[in-house]
Amino acid sequence: MSKPLVSVIIPTYKREQALVDSIKDVLKQNYPHFETLVVDQTENHDQDVESFLRLHHEKGQIKWYRVDWASLPKARNYGVSKAEGEIVIFIDDDVQLSEDYISCHVQNYLDNNNIGAVAGRVLDRMKQFSAQTGEKGYSTAFKEHLDPKASDPGLAWYHLDFVYLIKPQKIITARGCNMSFRRDIFTKYHIWFDERFRGSAVREESDFCLRLRSTGYDIWYDPQARLVHLGEEIGGCHDIATKSLSYQFAFYHNHFLMGLKNLTLAQQLRFYGKLFDCHVLGNPPCNKSGSLDKIVTRGVFYFLGFIDALKTQFLGLFKSYYSDFTVK
Repeated sequence: MSKPLVSVIIPTYKREQALVDSIKDVLKQNYPHFETLVVDQTENHDQDVESFLRLHHEKGQIKWYRVDWASLPKARNYGVSKAEGEIVIFIDDDVQLSEDYISCHVQNYLDNNNIGAVAGRVLDRMKQFSAQTGEKGYSTAFKEHLDPKASDPGLAWYHLDFVYLIKPQKIITARGCNMSFRRDIFTKYHIWFDERFRGSAVREESDFCLRLRSTGYDIWYDPQARLVHLGEEIGGCHDIATKSLSYQFAFYHNHFLMGLKNLTLAQQLRFYGKLFDCHVLGNPPCNKSGSLDKIVTRGVFYFLGFIDALKTQFLGLFKSYYSDFTVK
């Protein structure tokens, strides 16, 4: 079977040297047939970074799209609309890749026509040394199978492991910094990233993957399709202050919106219960402060986020109904 064209899409926001290094790693890939698209939401770059992007764009090594808005799901959709590949890979703008990264993703699609998405392994910078080769003292951290709860849409989000999971298997979602899809998910089945996910857009990839299930395709986890996620503290989703009011509103709004859109009532109750236990009460795996004032504050945002998500979902349903009505 011939090698399909692959589109590597890099949404970027206020990243400088980390973006340059990520692009360099993409350009070093040993896969013979790919394009690199950079959806740039940064208003002004450092002069050296600006020159790097312009030069490689002019040489045809990257496609550099500058936009005047900042939205991760919108940037993903925009990238897909410009992409020409049969396979679309999304990476963050602060990653490190081996030369066979693209090849590892693509091989899964060549081996199995039922695979519609590939979730790659993510070695976070703080964990990569213990997760790469199993140094002494860390070997017990590796997993061959996920907890059965990782298959429950109401609880999966607290039992997924993209660091220490070392065996290929079917999975419920991907992690946004390392995931790929068949392009017909978008063009044939008309499933796109929901641009109503705000702020850091937490849960936007989870929402997308849950809706992908309606196509009949599987999401496959491949530990060989791995990268190192640097998690730069400046730029990207981290540019939004985690203690800001807007971040807190967006965080809970996005979680509740994902649940309202995709989960049954029973699944929602499990999901919202765990969300409260972890993020409001601060119990593991969140391990937040258990002081009364912090719990009350987080509880207020939890409640307001739920109301806000209800509003978002209601307006979406209303617009959909109104559009259908006017067309008829």
